[in-house]
Amino acid sequence: MTTQIPAGYHYGSTSPSPVSTDELAALEASLLFTPEDVEALQLTGDVLEDQIDDVLDVWYGFVASHPYLVAYFATPKGVVLEEYLARVRARFGQWILDTCRRPHDADWLAYAHEIGVRHTYEGKNRTDGVGSVPHIPLRYMVAFIYPITATMRPYLAKAGHGDADIERMHQAWFKAVTLQVALWLRAYTADRW
Repeated sequence: MTTQIPAGYHYGSTSPSPVSTDELAALEASLLFTPEDVEALQLTGDVLEDQIDDVLDVWYGFVASHPYLVAYFATPKGVVLEEYLARVRARFGQWILDTCRRPHDADWLAYAHEIGVRHTYEGKNRTDGVGSVPHIPLRYMVAFIYPITATMRPYLAKAGHGDADIERMHQAWFKAVTLQVALWLRAYTADRW
């Protein structure tokens, strides 16, 4: 299931999530995430598997076209860390496949929390040992739901599925991204919140 990832991909070996599987089930229900979405995500993974680099090219092009976003892959003085971008890209590609194919179990919850931590003061730069800026603001985590979802539809349409299946895959992807961002945001909050 995993591609060749240079460093930092530790699925199945991270600390447990503070979110319980019961809380996850309630969050999924709030998102109207169903077993049909699980099936649609499996199909999505099959459709995207050979297009991961193309998807990442679009997403990285979006980030690169906005200096205030690419700054999160640069030193505090603005020097872009190319090796850091490449390492994150490999993990980002695997995240696409994990989003589509991994069961929502304790390991999945733990890794979702780890991804969230890696964007905060607590964990940013730790995995790759880089000197980038120390934190990605919460607002960008939320805002990225839209581009990560909207840009996916053309790739889902490339496998020749009918409009209904494409829409089903796209909606499942949208729910899965929203679910994960909600889980990532846990790393940004105090327990009492």
